[in-house]
Amino acid sequence: MTEETKNDLFYVCSLIEFIARKTLNKRGVVVDALGLSGIKKQISDAEVNHCLSFEQVSDEVIEAYHIKNGVFDTITNCEYSIPSYTDIGKLYTILVAECSEEGKEAEELEKIFKSFISDEISNFETGLYYQNPDYLKWSYKEGYLLP
Repeated sequence: MTEETKNDLFYVCSLIEFIARKTLNKRGVVVDALGLSGIKKQISDAEVNHCLSFEQVSDEVIEAYHIKNGVFDTITNCEYSIPSYTDIGKLYTILVAECSEEGKEAEELEKIFKSFISDEISNFETGLYYQNPDYLKWSYKEGYLLP
């Protein structure tokens, strides 16, 4: 995977996290709204969009893909320090890079965000996002959190 592809994936993963927090949705809900073609479009547009604010791009994506507000709020009542949306975007980028076949990054991104591991990472009370990315990768591949 090229550095450019990694940068584009990082941008899109961070954008999905940003939109999910803004709309109080599970990350899979945002990915469902985008669909595979929307994910590919966001990856394609990432090189240009990274020059814009996440607020502007997220507003445009929310409107274009009709993303409604949800009730999945993992931040408001969290007692601990919350990782930034870019911290979480970086974690997802590592997972996508480690798990995807060359040229199938968008498909793997969709699978990861729609899987159980995404909800587990989003539970900021557990601190799972601080775990070794290799542990998260193998948990994702096995379909459950490894002991």
